[in-house]
Amino acid sequence: MNEGRDSGVAPGSPILEVCGLRKVFRAGSEELTVLEDVSLAVAEASTVVISGESGSGKSTLLHLIGGLDTPTAGRISFRGTEITSRSEAELVEYRNRRLGFIFQLHYLLRDFTALENVLMPAAIAGATGAGARRRAERLLEQVGLAGRRRHYPLELSGGERQRVAVARALMNDPQLILADEPTGSLDEHNAAQIRELLFGLVGEYRKTMILVTHSREIAAAGDARLVLEHGRLRRA
Repeated sequence: MNEGRDSGVAPGSPILEVCGLRKVFRAGSEELTVLEDVSLAVAEASTVVISGESGSGKSTLLHLIGGLDTPTAGRISFRGTEITSRSEAELVEYRNRRLGFIFQLHYLLRDFTALENVLMPAAIAGATGAGARRRAERLLEQVGLAGRRRHYPLELSGGERQRVAVARALMNDPQLILADEPTGSLDEHNAAQIRELLFGLVGEYRKTMILVTHSREIAAAGDARLVLEHGRLRRA
């Protein structure tokens, strides 16, 4: 997928555009419309926070933007290139090289150390040299886990595991971070720490982030605050 000058995207254009997105889930003769005519333009280096009731379609929207699912109708463009019609091989490259994912559950590999988990996206992309290791170690230092890099997930607390997940999401220097309830499984103290850490790193590295959450505190930290309600987006 091309970017920059090759994509024809003018300076100041949105990094991501969602136009008329619709998602219908079907089970036999039953249909459930989760998203209806959702449109969104995300400026580069901005943070967009989407809140809404459980089951409102927030995670579904992130999965569509991340190329993990296919919309029923509408289109999604990243840096001027439509992703809704891409092949699976192109979507794999898009996810691995352009995106960083953070989920409510950390999804760390239990048989790998914290450092090895952070290195995993680089390994998948074929970057296994000393430079990748230095970046992973630096990221673990930035999330406060330099002394825990050789520990396995079961040896880490819930907050520490999510810190590893934040570092892993930044490993391949993604252009867009997709965060799905990143503090949802944490207590109030750890949730506040992860919120501060995540927004701090996204700002430091000038990343674009779309984050969905139930938390009012997190919602207040976004540059743009939206609500997903009855399948439609509106400003908070």
